[in-house]
Amino acid sequence: MNKQGGNSGNRNNKKSSFTKKGSSDKNKTGDKSVSGSKFSKPYKKDDKPFKKWTNDKPASSSPATAKLAVLKSEDIRLNKYVSNSGVCSRRDADLYIQSGNVTVNGEAITEMGYKVKPGDKVVFDGVLLNPEKKVYVLLNKPKGFSTADDENVSSAYDLVRNASTSVLRPVGRMDKSTVGLLLFTNDNEMIQKFTNTAQHSSKLYHVSLDKNLKYEDLEKVQTGVYINEHKVWVEEISYVENQPKSEVGVKLKTSNVKVVRAIFEKLDYNVIKLDRVMYAGLTKWGIARGQWRFLTEQEVINLKNLK
Repeated sequence: MNKQGGNSGNRNNKKSSFTKKGSSDKNKTGDKSVSGSKFSKPYKKDDKPFKKWTNDKPASSSPATAKLAVLKSEDIRLNKYVSNSGVCSRRDADLYIQSGNVTVNGEAITEMGYKVKPGDKVVFDGVLLNPEKKVYVLLNKPKGFSTADDENVSSAYDLVRNASTSVLRPVGRMDKSTVGLLLFTNDNEMIQKFTNTAQHSSKLYHVSLDKNLKYEDLEKVQTGVYINEHKVWVEEISYVENQPKSEVGVKLKTSNVKVVRAIFEKLDYNVIKLDRVMYAGLTKWGIARGQWRFLTEQEVINLKNLK
């Protein structure tokens, strides 16, 4: 698909659609229901317009100094240059540089912090590097597409193939039956960051079950469910407001969607539909199912700053 799903603006800094358990578990009449903060309508257009990014050149006293400022802004640290090429992470690039495996203009560079200038030829293990411009594409994946390399299932990559001439890879995995947010990029460092088990960004899922979720089971999920002898914690869980009790919202940090299914299957529920509606602060606002959009520069900065 070569059509974007619309501009996002600065819409991703939305509050979670949940309220933490205990804030409103029981109403005054004793009805055991969890009234979250409108999980079914979590996305509203931000009143503040997003400030457009410009490519204005910095002010300077003369054309010569202006040109120098532009050139300096294009200098890039050698380890980042290598990482941007996709051959390894920036941390690994440091090790290769220290070992003398990286040359710049034919000279081995072992200096940490060395900066590559426009026009420099960087060779890594005998291969000339050509770093690509980093591209970040957010897809609202429909059912029937998967990130798995399976010739019998349509590839989710086909939906974003026209977004860039670079080959984009998914950040994490998503099976054909799960729908919702899936990030694609050619930024190897970001892929490694968000697929690392130590990464603690929040993901929000809308789960549709085959039957109403009992309140006592909701409490079990809140306090932690054991899966393969490991206790799985969720940040928040709530019934979806104004929907049957089979519609549940759950927020947790794991990037493995299979864990979400396993939580409810452990309690004898079948997951009919699983929709990832928020990923690391990014939402589906303005992206129709099957469509995509580029991340804004601020969104990329936010992702890079997440711990």
